[in-house]
Amino acid sequence: MTKKLSIIVPCYFEEESIPLFYQAVEEIKDQLKGVELEYWFINDGSTDNSLKEMQALQAKDPKHVHYVSFSRNFGKEAALYCGLREATGDYVTVMDVDLQDPPAMLPEMLEIVETSDYDCVGTRRIDRAGEPPVRSFFARMFYRLINKISDTEIVDGARDYRLMTRQMVDAILQMSEYNRFSKGIFSWVGFKTKYLNYENQERVAGKTSWNFWSLFKYSIDGIVNFSQFPLDIAAFVGFGSSVISGLAILFIIIRYLVHGDPTSGWASTICIMLFIGGIQLFCLGIVGKYIGKIFTEVKNRPVYIIKEKK
Repeated sequence: MTKKLSIIVPCYFEEESIPLFYQAVEEIKDQLKGVELEYWFINDGSTDNSLKEMQALQAKDPKHVHYVSFSRNFGKEAALYCGLREATGDYVTVMDVDLQDPPAMLPEMLEIVETSDYDCVGTRRIDRAGEPPVRSFFARMFYRLINKISDTEIVDGARDYRLMTRQMVDAILQMSEYNRFSKGIFSWVGFKTKYLNYENQERVAGKTSWNFWSLFKYSIDGIVNFSQFPLDIAAFVGFGSSVISGLAILFIIIRYLVHGDPTSGWASTICIMLFIGGIQLFCLGIVGKYIGKIFTEVKNRPVYIIKEKK
């Protein structure tokens, strides 16, 4: 019986890359012996010709190519989740359309899953060639930090590019939260995973939509979604500031009794107020971040809205 491999491809302003990606995967299709391909292109609210390119591919190969177009931009996490829900294959893989995820690795990934007890074969970049040094530095710091404060291990350099069994995909789909961080979700569900290393690849066309600020916000979401350590920091800082403030007040009282206070306490009072106020705002900001996540979850809004599907 022929098995099916579903390929999920989130797209945002990728009109140049879409046909090149399809051609690259088709070139290695014969190496995927006994496996039928199913493409799911997800148009994440692109306003260029990305949707037209998907429609052209679907008209050319209606049996294997499918697409979903969102009503607006919902983000890569929503597009990835949509693809997982739509995929019908025995195996499912997630790939970037810019060919930074080498299609040539698919045959090896498929063979490992079919001939071993691994449920997932992921990929991991062993270098960050071509990236700005500042971005690479903060990326390494993010992985170090989140693996220290979270119970869920996230492999440094791991990509979303991975091949999973249907059992693992079904487990991921049970996690239907609005605030999604797929790298953490892939690890949290468990299942035996093997990682393949590869060197960083340049984009085949177009420009990335990820800048330093968007990656920074994404990393903060990952920390908040998979760790309560920031709340522990708030509690610790609050306790520490209370102790320091108490000692400061005791010092001011003693100084007043011994030497008097020629400034009538104005400077010391302002300093203490500013210190305590700053600590309180810092802690409230951390708590507010978690409350904001709770707020978006309890509204129970859909992760994405489909405008067109074929």
